[in-house]
Amino acid sequence: MVKDLLINASAPYHAYVGSGLLRTIGNRLQSLSPFPSSVMVVTDTHVAPLYLESVKASIRGCAVHTHIFPAGEEHKTPETVFGMVRAMAQAELTRSDLVLALGGGVTGDMAGFAAAVYLRGIRFVQVPTTLLCAVDASVGGKTAVDLPEGKNLMGAFHQPSMVICDPDTFATLPEARIADGAAEMVKHGVIADAGLFVLMAGGEWRKDMADAVARNMEIKRRFVAEDEHDSGQRQLLNFGHTIGHALEARSGFTLSHGQAVAIGMVMETRAARRMGLTGLDEAVLMRALEANGLPVSAQTTADSLLAYTLRDKKRSSAGITVAVPEAIGKAHLRTLALADFGQYLNAACETES
Repeated sequence: MVKDLLINASAPYHAYVGSGLLRTIGNRLQSLSPFPSSVMVVTDTHVAPLYLESVKASIRGCAVHTHIFPAGEEHKTPETVFGMVRAMAQAELTRSDLVLALGGGVTGDMAGFAAAVYLRGIRFVQVPTTLLCAVDASVGGKTAVDLPEGKNLMGAFHQPSMVICDPDTFATLPEARIADGAAEMVKHGVIADAGLFVLMAGGEWRKDMADAVARNMEIKRRFVAEDEHDSGQRQLLNFGHTIGHALEARSGFTLSHGQAVAIGMVMETRAARRMGLTGLDEAVLMRALEANGLPVSAQTTADSLLAYTLRDKKRSSAGITVAVPEAIGKAHLRTLALADFGQYLNAACETES
C-alpha cells in the first residue's frame, strides 16, 4: 500500500511512501506538469551500482542524463555542487526539465541546491534511499553544502516537486546507517509525538518501516506548513543540531550526522536541565538512543565547540535560538544571549560530580 502525504509548502507537492516504488518512478513523474523533456539523475558512487539502472529504465518519454559524484560527507562541498551545475549545463537542461536526487541526505541536499541555482531554479524530485534522508531531509526544501567553517552554511530553500520513498532500499544499509535515521525519529518523538518516542524506545517502529517513515514525514510536514522558511516553530526540528553540528564538524565528519545529533540531544537536554529551563532528565533520552545503537556522549569541551556553534545558522543579533524539550512530546524555543551561551555549553559538557 502506497502512503500519499500532501506537503503544503508554497508550492504543494506529494510525498509517496511504499514498497516497490523505485520501479514506478517513471510513472510517478508522468503526473508532473509540464512533463520534462530531460531528466538528470544525480547520485553517488555507493548508490549508483545499486539502483541507478533500474531508475533510468523506469523513466520513459524523455532524455535521461546521469551525474555520479564521490560518496561521503567529505564531498559535500561547493566544488561538488559546481560539478553538478556544470553537468546540467552540458546536458542543456532547461527550466522545464528536472533533477532527480537518488540517494541519501548528502545527495538530496546538494542536488537540490544545484537545482536551485542552475538557471535560477529548476525542478527536482527527492528519491531518498536512506532512512535518515527519508524521515528528515527529503521533506521541507532545505538544500545546502558544507564549508570548512561549518555544516550547511551555504544553501537555499528549494522545495522538491515530489518525494518518492521506497523503504525496500533500506535493506542494503548497514545497521549504523539505520541508527542515523533513528536519531532523527527519536528527535521527532521528543519534540512532537510522545507515542512515537515510545515506539522508538521499544523498537516497535521496525515492524512497519513504511508506516514509520510516513509518521515522521507527517510530523515534518506540519512544521513545514506552519513555517516554511525556518523562522519560527520549524526551528524546533533543530533540537540536538546546534551542538550536534558542532560535534560533527569538529570531528572532520568522522562522526556521522545521526551520531552527532544523538549526542547533541543529550547534551542540549542536560544544559537546559542544569540551567533550569526544563525538568526533563536526559537519561530518558539516553535509554531510547542507546536502544537504537546510538552514542550518547563524546569527549569534548565548551571551548572546543564554541567557535562552531557561533557560526550556527540559528544565530541572530539577539543570540542563538535553541530547542528546549519540556517533556517527551513537547518542546519550546528559547533564544539565549551570546553572553549566556557559554554557560549553556559549559552546562552541556560538564560531567556529573
